[in-house]
Amino acid sequence: MTKHIFDIEKKKLIKDYAYLLWWVKESDKEKINEEALVELILNDGDWKGVQRLLALLGIKKVREIFFKQTSGLRCNYRKQTKHFFTLYFENHVS
Repeated sequence: MTKHIFDIEKKKLIKDYAYLLWWVKESDKEKINEEALVELILNDGDWKGVQRLLALLGIKKVREIFFKQTSGLRCNYRKQTKHFFTLYFENHVS
């Protein structure tokens, strides 16, 4: 995927889930980083959003970000979400 196509797909994904970024100014929504996007979609998105995220970033990148976010002292994922995606990534990524 070229950088241009990646940016377009990322903007589409953010636009489709912009309602989850209710606290972010409209002009700043497209500026969120990959880590924030992963947390947003995995924690509050739907399965279609998860599939789009995995297609955009790749399952290994999403897994890497997820485990980095959940390994610290502070974790913003709900207990059930963390458990589900821990099992999911352990079973789907070697």
